[in-house]
Amino acid sequence: MSASEIFSVAGKVAFVTGAGSGLGRAMAEAMAENGADVACFDIDPRGLEVTKAQLAPHGTAIMTIAGDVADEAAVEAAIADTVARFGRLDIAFANAGIGDPEPGKIHDYATDNWKRTVDINLNGVFYVDRAAIREMLKSGGGKVINTASMWGLAGASSIFPLPAYNATKGAVVNLTRELGLQYACQNVQVNAICPGFFVTALGPYDDPEFMKAVTDFTPMGRVADAAEIKGTALYLASSASDFVTGTSLVIDGGCMAK
Repeated sequence: MSASEIFSVAGKVAFVTGAGSGLGRAMAEAMAENGADVACFDIDPRGLEVTKAQLAPHGTAIMTIAGDVADEAAVEAAIADTVARFGRLDIAFANAGIGDPEPGKIHDYATDNWKRTVDINLNGVFYVDRAAIREMLKSGGGKVINTASMWGLAGASSIFPLPAYNATKGAVVNLTRELGLQYACQNVQVNAICPGFFVTALGPYDDPEFMKAVTDFTPMGRVADAAEIKGTALYLASSASDFVTGTSLVIDGGCMAK
C-alpha cells in the first residue's frame, strides 16, 4: 500500500463528539477531507452548523446531531442514528470535554463542579466508547480515539490547580489502556490523544497573562492551533495505526518531556 492509501479513511464512517468547535471540529475535518462520511455530535447546534458548512466542500456526507455526552440515552441514540444513516461505524472520536468549571484546590472544590466534570469528561467517554464498540464488533472492527490530556499523565498544579480535570483525564488514559487490551484480538484499536495547550474554548487564550503562562511552560514556546491535531487524528483513525492499541499519544510541544 502507498502512504496515501495507508492514511486514507475513504469509505469509512466516523462519529465525532465535541465537533461543534475546537479540536472536535478539526478532527471531523480531518476525516471529511480524507474521504470519510462524518456524524458530528455536540451540545451546541450553532457550532454544528458552522462545522457542517466547513466540511461540506470536501464532498463527503455530513450529519449533525445535537446532544450532551453526559446524557447516556442521547449518546446511544446518536450512535444508532449514525448507523441508521450510513450503515456502519468505523471510527469514533470521544472528544467532548470541559475544563474545571472553577479551578482551585480540592479543599475548596464544589461537589457540583466535580460531578459535572466527571459526567462529561469520563462518563461521556464511557458512553461513546461502549456504544461505538458494540457497533464495531458487528462489522469486524474499528478505531476508537479518546481525547485525554497531557494532564492525564501529570499533575497540573505546577501551573494551574485542576483537580477534576486531572482526575478525569487520568481515568481516560487508563480506560484507554484497558479497552485496548479488551478488544486487541477483535480488530478494535482503542487509543488516546493527550493534547497540551491548543487554542480552543477550553482555556482563556485571549488573556495575555494566561498566554504568557502557558507559552512559558511549553518548551516549544508557543501554543498549538486546533488544526495541528489533524495529523494525529488521521493516524489513529486510519490503517496506519493498525498495530497500535491501548496507547496515548502526547501532542504537547514538549511539556511532558520535562
